[in-house]
Amino acid sequence: MIEVKNLYKRYHGPHGGGWVLKDMSFTIPQGVSVGVVGRNGAGKSTLLRLLGGMDSPDRGRVERHCRVSWPIGLAGGFQGTMTGRQNVKFVARLHGDEQRIAEIISFVEEFAEIGAAFDQPVKTYSSGMRSRLAFGLSLAFDFDVYLSDEATSVGDVAFKQKATEAFKQRLGKATIIMVSHSTGILKDLCQSGLWLHEGQAYWFDKLDDAIVAYHKSIGK
Repeated sequence: MIEVKNLYKRYHGPHGGGWVLKDMSFTIPQGVSVGVVGRNGAGKSTLLRLLGGMDSPDRGRVERHCRVSWPIGLAGGFQGTMTGRQNVKFVARLHGDEQRIAEIISFVEEFAEIGAAFDQPVKTYSSGMRSRLAFGLSLAFDFDVYLSDEATSVGDVAFKQKATEAFKQRLGKATIIMVSHSTGILKDLCQSGLWLHEGQAYWFDKLDDAIVAYHKSIGK
């Protein structure tokens, strides 16, 4: 279960900045996969970073009562001068999976499908290659909650299908919190919905109701 309590977040630029998220509170129950919808700039990626602990709120808090992945698809956090293989090895050690390092490296190398680039510095990767590496690395660990930010939109048709199937295999064993502009993939994988609008989060037990509310807000 993840609890968000009175959450506020904004980014400070040279001319200040308004609240991206303001006084946001909701609970994501265990075993319920959630599709996150909202306009561009509504704070969907920001929310995932906060849920995953990659960013901190200005006010309020996020309480995680489970193991939560980093946001798959953002592909941040890699050390650019290290190879894909070295990055995977480092993360495996960081998560205390010393006994599984070889297994994790093999899984990520096969899943990412980036060939010889796996042994090249990550700074030479395209954004798609970084995302593939991050996707495979996330799936190599048994998280209770997987955060996905447009992860299934990476790569060619075959890889997109592979990514979708990987998530489907985890349904029932783990929760998925997914941001995607494709309502089709959300309907395939998620039961409930979270609509972000003007800094607020609106919970819907049924994903279709969240999609309807979002479409109404943009005049569709």
